[in-house]
Amino acid sequence: MKLGIHLPDFTWPGGPPRVASQLTDIAQGAEDAGFEMLTVMDHLWQIGVIGPPEHEMLEAYTTLGYLAARTSRVSLLAMVTGVVYREPGLLAKLVTTLDVLSGGRAWLGIGAAWNEDEARGLGLPFPPTSERFERLEEALRICLQMWSDDEGPFNGKHYQLGRTLNSPQSLSKPHPPILIGGGGEQKTLRLVAKYAQACNLFWGADLQRKLDVLRTHCEREGRDFDNIEKTVLYNFDVGEHGENVDRIVADLRGLADLGFTLAHGHVANVSAMRPLEIIGKEIVPAVAQF
Repeated sequence: MKLGIHLPDFTWPGGPPRVASQLTDIAQGAEDAGFEMLTVMDHLWQIGVIGPPEHEMLEAYTTLGYLAARTSRVSLLAMVTGVVYREPGLLAKLVTTLDVLSGGRAWLGIGAAWNEDEARGLGLPFPPTSERFERLEEALRICLQMWSDDEGPFNGKHYQLGRTLNSPQSLSKPHPPILIGGGGEQKTLRLVAKYAQACNLFWGADLQRKLDVLRTHCEREGRDFDNIEKTVLYNFDVGEHGENVDRIVADLRGLADLGFTLAHGHVANVSAMRPLEIIGKEIVPAVAQF
């Protein structure tokens, strides 16, 4: 099993003047510890499960571009891009640019978006759920067309593109991997089966059921279930002195037994750096055997 680090919170000691330097230290520390992936939220305000909306939040793709220059190995993606926050043609260009500048390390993480308060607050479109899922599927089709040899027009219900030219093309072939976030059984997991290279599910959900549903959708779409990477959002709290390491390793073994190949999430007290050292020394070598 591989590990990924998720950075959902930028309210760190020293405030905004120190965010860039601390972000660099954390990203490089995570890479040194053996993390394989680095993700940031695609939110513009902080979300309630982490803190009040007034807490510091960085725009995702600007942050990922910065991190591309500060790291050399980890995969980079937004967990996950809200489809209505950017026009799909621009989104494909953003991910392609990240892929080129990072040496082929970009992924497209995408979902239907959910935070109506921040969207309304900043004047972004936020149509009803059914329309957001329609837009999500069209956005996936547009991105795949822009990552192909077809630079012709795209005419959908919600998006019309006159020419899907994308130059330079991505370094990742045939295109940056697509991860669709969420466990919705009727829509989200169907789109995973039809378009994605990876899914992302939440620790604490009925994971076996979600995987069974995904398998059914794969059978209907003619996809090989085993070719879809199963990732899970799992937060890491190793404790002040690493006292939770054994429990975490046991949890990750259970996830590996279910078929998950990557666990990624927030590292508690990450700005202190010591948790990354503990994970690199005690957890990464243990889970590499799963």
